[in-house]
Amino acid sequence: QVQLVESGGGVVQPGGSLRLSCAASGRSLSSYAMGWFRRPPGKEREFVGAITWTGFTTYRDSVKGRFTISRDNAKNTVYLQMNSLNPEDTAVYYCAADSSGVRVRNPGSWGPGTQVTVSS
Repeated sequence: QVQLVESGGGVVQPGGSLRLSCAASGRSLSSYAMGWFRRPPGKEREFVGAITWTGFTTYRDSVKGRFTISRDNAKNTVYLQMNSLNPEDTAVYYCAADSSGVRVRNPGSWGPGTQVTVSS
């Protein structure tokens, strides 16, 4: 089973940027589809975006053009670059791994999450 740990969260002003990392151990991520999810305060977890094993990405509408997912299989790490952040992006961010490689519908592994706070 793959273990995932997110890092890179913190406090940033509106309009700022952060890059989150999701480091994996136990198995190679090269054949996995990887997803990013978030849980805003007082709300349920929601889909942010995903990347397939081939590198194709998809995003929820509210982050398109601002967020970018990438992967570095040599480092067994997936990234979420977040630009033009606004207070609505405040949430605990989670990464997830799905062994299907092409979708993140039934992830087999989740990270513990990292807090992102966007505030002036």
